[in-house]
Amino acid sequence: MSDDLERPYPRPLSGAKVSRLPSGLMPARCPLQGHTVALEPIDPQRHGAEVFAAGHGSPEAEDIWTYLAYGPWPSLEAMTTWLQGCAASHDPIFFAIRPKDSGKASGMCSYLNIEAGNGSIEIGHIWFGPQLKRTRAATEALFLLLDHAMSDLGYRRMEWKCNALNGRSRHAAHRLGFRFEGIFYNHIVFKGRNRDTAWFSILDNEWPEVRDILETWLSDDNFADDGSAKTSLHEAMQVRTDHKRE
Repeated sequence: MSDDLERPYPRPLSGAKVSRLPSGLMPARCPLQGHTVALEPIDPQRHGAEVFAAGHGSPEAEDIWTYLAYGPWPSLEAMTTWLQGCAASHDPIFFAIRPKDSGKASGMCSYLNIEAGNGSIEIGHIWFGPQLKRTRAATEALFLLLDHAMSDLGYRRMEWKCNALNGRSRHAAHRLGFRFEGIFYNHIVFKGRNRDTAWFSILDNEWPEVRDILETWLSDDNFADDGSAKTSLHEAMQVRTDHKRE
């Protein structure tokens, strides 16, 4: 990860008066609908076979579990048992990601570390099957989570955490408008190994600009007939970051 992407930047000072207190609202276990994708609260019977197929069966598919604390599973039955625990959980709240072009659930994501009283929430447990990776639907899926929490529910802090060795996840955080906060060393014992955790966030005063950039990038005008994006979301977010540091 480029050191330039993770240089300090100005943020509100500790002790400043909070002008708008958090709403205290919890995310509901309800679908979120986008233009190219839908997020559906996880249902082991409805989603199990599809998400198992998306995350297994090839080296590329099973590579998604490298930096996650679970998976891959030896059978559909084993993953379905894990999904039952996901469905019963109130924090995290898990969603299946269903791109509208294929109609098949091809990944998962969640809200977690939900502190409604303080207006702080994280998105995580994110994985995309090979067909979903690097697509407009994948980006829109995460935008739906961000926008629902920040715009609809009035959260003031959105978090992203990942293994510090996971360069792809750190790049994804920057691409979505998150800003680097630091490394928590010896943070987690992860599949028998030490995990240092990189922390990122988007604050409520930053979200309107980030939201505009994401919405512009996700618009139909930004995509060619073959589905490829005409502009770089990463570059658009980098211009924003550089401007804030001036």
